[in-house]
Amino acid sequence: MSDTPRLPDGYEFSADTARVDVGLVHRWLSTDAYWAMDRPRETHEQAMASSLNFGVYETDSGAQVAYARVVTDRALFAWLADVYVDRSVRGKGVGTAFVAGIRDHLRPYGLRRILLATEDAHGVYEKLGFRPLDRPEMWMIHTPR
Repeated sequence: MSDTPRLPDGYEFSADTARVDVGLVHRWLSTDAYWAMDRPRETHEQAMASSLNFGVYETDSGAQVAYARVVTDRALFAWLADVYVDRSVRGKGVGTAFVAGIRDHLRPYGLRRILLATEDAHGVYEKLGFRPLDRPEMWMIHTPR
């Protein structure tokens, strides 16, 4: 797709869960992501097991520099979650290209909607076609905890 931002040279996108550095991702999320602070590792592993998992890796070393997961029925709906880009590569276009790669990976499913929540990255997602809910008054949430 021509409007898809490309990862900078030296980085590659992958949808292979086996490549995910689970310990690194858990550390990122549980210590540096406002939405997942103090998340137990077992909870993170359970969430991964029920999701599509994505990463960005340095081409030469194979080191992981970004992670995200998608909860989906692969037919109608997806929830993009736990998007994290290592602080050392922020500002290089990795995050925008990463989310574009995820969006494009999901395209063949023919989903009606992909949702996400963010406190601080609206600009990144808007570049890729995400927008605020048309009718937020329709949406409800149940938080059992």
